Amino acid sequence: MNEKSTLIIHSLYNLSSIMNITFQQLKTFVTVTDKGSFQAGAAQLNKTHPCVISAIKKLENELGFALFDRSGYRSTLTKEGRAFYHKCHAVLHEMEELKTQALHLRQYEEPELTIAIGDVSPVTQALQVLRGFSRENTHTQLKLLFENLEGADECLLEGRADLIVHHIDQTDPRYEYKPWSTVELVPVAAPGFLKIPLTNRLGYADLETYTQCIIRNTARTLPGKNYFLLEHAAHITVGDQHTKKEIIKQGMAWGHIPLFMVKKELETGQLLSLQSDRLPIQRLDIVVARLQQSHYGIMAERLWQSF
Repeated sequence: MNEKSTLIIHSLYNLSSIMNITFQQLKTFVTVTDKGSFQAGAAQLNKTHPCVISAIKKLENELGFALFDRSGYRSTLTKEGRAFYHKCHAVLHEMEELKTQALHLRQYEEPELTIAIGDVSPVTQALQVLRGFSRENTHTQLKLLFENLEGADECLLEGRADLIVHHIDQTDPRYEYKPWSTVELVPVAAPGFLKIPLTNRLGYADLETYTQCIIRNTARTLPGKNYFLLEHAAHITVGDQHTKKEIIKQGMAWGHIPLFMVKKELETGQLLSLQSDRLPIQRLDIVVARLQQSHYGIMAERLWQSF
């Protein structure tokens, strides 16, 4: 529910606490207005004509102004009635949403799920699955976290995420996982960045004098791993792969980037692959993972089955 709707309902709750107004009266008023007459409104509500007229009169008495102009052949909304109708219509719509939300909560359907996506995971593919889930399960909100290196694992192990899309230690018994995709990490640099020939014998030792771009680990407690880090080289540390890619394209550093992110630049020559016998392409298995436990909520299990 948005802030405006919340304020509307809050205002009418305050109003109903001052005046003896019920939501049934509001529903009667809106239905009569929508249907165009008291008689049609009564038929829609399955109530008698006198009962509906009585409900509207009681509402008008509580409000202190007329909702309908009854001077003509057919009753029409007064100026005040039109203004009040628009507010009532919005409130009743939100009340229906609240009732539906309450039903979902009563059935133990989680109102929110958190997914952590790792920095080298194919985000577009993951979002396509999450988009489909959201469209079919509108009463469960998705909270997305984008984490680097061990940050995604930490979110899951500390209970801050229900599910992660990342690479994991598949021998760790704490995880339950499904294979998702394989990502190739290719060492790249901008044309002219290296002052040495690109041969099949190029190795890490040849790159010690060149600046390397690396990703900042978002894990706070888990020990980090050194992924292709040259400890004695100069480093530029960034917070995400897209920034890393731009740094490398600008000729400021070299580094490993997921192939799916730089395929176009490699084809057009904006970036050069440094792959060699000593600098092979590294492959990471990306999985969808959750903690190994006996029970999950309805929506968490539905999300798991979506992948």
